[in-house]
Amino acid sequence: MKALILLLSATLIMSCGETKKQEDNTTKEDMMPVEPNGGIGDGTPSLDQAFVSSVEKAHKKEAFLNKAVVSFDIDLNFNGKDALDGTISMLTNTSKIKIEHDNGSMLVFDNENVYKSPKDAEMPRARFSMFTWPYFFSLPYKLNDDGVNIEKQDMMPMEGESLEAFKMTFDAGTGDAPDDWYYVYTNDKQQIVAAGYIVTFGGTPEEEAVKNAHAIVYNDYKMVDGIPVATSWEFYNWSKEEGITGEPIGDATITNLTFSEEKEGMFAAPENSTIID
Repeated sequence: MKALILLLSATLIMSCGETKKQEDNTTKEDMMPVEPNGGIGDGTPSLDQAFVSSVEKAHKKEAFLNKAVVSFDIDLNFNGKDALDGTISMLTNTSKIKIEHDNGSMLVFDNENVYKSPKDAEMPRARFSMFTWPYFFSLPYKLNDDGVNIEKQDMMPMEGESLEAFKMTFDAGTGDAPDDWYYVYTNDKQQIVAAGYIVTFGGTPEEEAVKNAHAIVYNDYKMVDGIPVATSWEFYNWSKEEGITGEPIGDATITNLTFSEEKEGMFAAPENSTIID
């Protein structure tokens, strides 16, 4: 998932049950008008652009980006193992990130380098973790990032129903793995409820990554300072043809979410740290 790295520095994918209703009145009627020819006349946006705009409006993107820092606790499990227990803090544009693990170790991205502390901490795939989990949280706000392409899809199967969806791809040369992609699903309020994705981190060919495609399902949306936040994630095996399949292979709980101002040195290289590639 290396495509996440440059996307983050320039500005970081669930449940068998029904997503809870949100305190948000965005509906399909709020979507921008579009032209059937793709919006090439009079400045009217294309269908893809209009759909992105409606999703961003549903997620209160402008209000979110007007905040400086978002922080939250995360309890993440994957394939029966603890993947992350700690606190993530980041600028809302994801240009700086800090992950503080409950065991005292830390990862920091200062908009240039990724640091781990202490130097001898055991952190397998630390760079993957640094950018992946914050990106999943930030997905609704990343649709207009440089190098991102959005293509509206036909209705796609998900949890026994058909949902609106769009495909998210990356320009050649964007990040280290431009072959990564997502199929993102929305509900009738245009909020993101799931995303199927592939992981090519470490050089996995796309055709191999597709065989191990997963999905993140976003649940239990709650309003925090007027912004909808999915506080429960679940991960599944996934295919474009069937949607999610089988039982969950992972889950995450988001708690204690707060917004704040950036403090001096908040994202500086920690003591006893080293740069990781």
